[in-house]
Amino acid sequence: MSSNHLLIESDKEHETLDRSSASNFFSGSLSTPSSRQSSPRMEPSRFLKKMKRKGEKAWLQYHGRKTNAFVNSSSVSVKKELKKFGKGKRSQYGVYGRMLALAAHALAEGQNKREPKDLWREPVVPASAWMPCADQRNWEPSGGNNGYILVTANGGMNQQRVAICNAVVLARLLNATLVVPKFMYSSVWRDVSDIYQEEHFINYLTPDIRMVKELPNKLQSLDLEAIGSVVTDVDIPKESKPSFYLKNIIPILLRNGVVHLLGFGNRLAFDPIPFQLQRLRCRCNFHALQFAPKIQETGALLLRRLRKHEGHSGPLDHYLVGPYADSIMKEKRGQSAKASRYLAIHLRFEIDMVAHSLCEFGGGEEERQELEKYREIHLPALAHLKKTTKLPSPAEIRSEGLCPLTPEEAVLMLAALGFNRKTHVFVAGAQIYGGTRRLGALNSLYPYLVTKENLLSATELEPFKNFSSQLAALDFIGCTAANAFAMTDSGSQLSSLVSGYRIYYGGGKMPTIRPNKRRLAAIFVKNSTIEWKVFEQRVRKAVRQTKHIQSRSKGRSVYRYPRCKECMCPTD
Repeated sequence: MSSNHLLIESDKEHETLDRSSASNFFSGSLSTPSSRQSSPRMEPSRFLKKMKRKGEKAWLQYHGRKTNAFVNSSSVSVKKELKKFGKGKRSQYGVYGRMLALAAHALAEGQNKREPKDLWREPVVPASAWMPCADQRNWEPSGGNNGYILVTANGGMNQQRVAICNAVVLARLLNATLVVPKFMYSSVWRDVSDIYQEEHFINYLTPDIRMVKELPNKLQSLDLEAIGSVVTDVDIPKESKPSFYLKNIIPILLRNGVVHLLGFGNRLAFDPIPFQLQRLRCRCNFHALQFAPKIQETGALLLRRLRKHEGHSGPLDHYLVGPYADSIMKEKRGQSAKASRYLAIHLRFEIDMVAHSLCEFGGGEEERQELEKYREIHLPALAHLKKTTKLPSPAEIRSEGLCPLTPEEAVLMLAALGFNRKTHVFVAGAQIYGGTRRLGALNSLYPYLVTKENLLSATELEPFKNFSSQLAALDFIGCTAANAFAMTDSGSQLSSLVSGYRIYYGGGKMPTIRPNKRRLAAIFVKNSTIEWKVFEQRVRKAVRQTKHIQSRSKGRSVYRYPRCKECMCPTD
């Protein structure tokens, strides 16, 4: 891997492990999936056929779907910052050297000004008009009489979380017994780890479905592939309706007594789904899945340090770190000191995301060659498609808002919105493409910037070393508990789940910034001429338009948009 990549966690020790193994998402026990499994990141044959058939339109549809620790001084020299981001630094900061200089100037001049009132809060009245109620049940437990469902979920922690809850709903739909799901082990997510509390998961959902930890002995000896009980993501259309499973999966269950779903990534539609099944989906995500104790304990430590040990707990702490929320209150108890609020931002700018987007990010020919090489190795179907099909240009893709925001664009957005230089910023993410060079823009404008690696010692992080999903869980906790959270990519599963969790438990007091990337792209394209005041006004308008409080629309994810009667109840 290029030295330009900031490796927040190393996974080299796992490179020699069997890529086809799988881990139980609670116990860490291993199993071996069938050789028929599809790639955890894409389905080459289906993807390729679709792109060849539909060309540019299909491409657009497809897409539609160690920094420094806290510093003690917030002063800044305007002249110094202008020089830092000026023409001499164009190669370091891509095409945004001029804008970053203007942002530095604006932050320096306005560091003592009040921030806009809506930065740290939602529209209170409409946002607080909903309350959590997915824990309410109105049915008898399922007998699970039609057979057993095995699920080996692919992707990272967030994708697997969605697959688990969809599997719970499927078990109820088919009156089947769910075997506690496992995680697929892949070349991308090398993780054999404990993530959630198994006993709580089973016990909480017992009134809904029958669940076991292992298949009965008589079924364990079966060759599931030989008897036709292995079903991969290639066999199941994306976001399939319940009718698909009733027609195609029930016969397998009744004939063989067991079906093994490999991958199960986004394979269950959000609509149409019966009311109680949709509520079960929410109940699983927001109530049944609780992080393992060691994640909760370290997550509580992370939150305490993010708040500068002020001894204040947040409204979501109990739901995120359980009994360890009390430890956050131990220090400085009884004092009236105001808790240090912080902004969390998830930079979805890892090399896989960058390469998959087919966008350009100001790195010239060297960047193009590096990303092309990555696609050849890790995204061969996309590399082949690029060679054989006329695709939209990088500029066209960007104009559609389909490119991930760069760290430079993210920091310019924050500055334009009015977050002052003293803002404490928590940056979540695993591997930032471009490494410390790209994070330099963020750190230079916002010196109170940290990651979990800054706040937790090497000894404290040691139990999580090489376990990417556990590290992602710590980022999830840090982002979800933040006073404000900024998304940089609407397609990010972590950002979607964090946003939904903040809505469900936030009581209308946990704002999330959801930028419209198409609108931002039209603004950023003028970076060489636009004046700061105009840039500021346009960015604020573009973001303000996404802050309207509304209930979930048909077909949208209940994990991201839980304001619906299946998940939450109106307070009036």
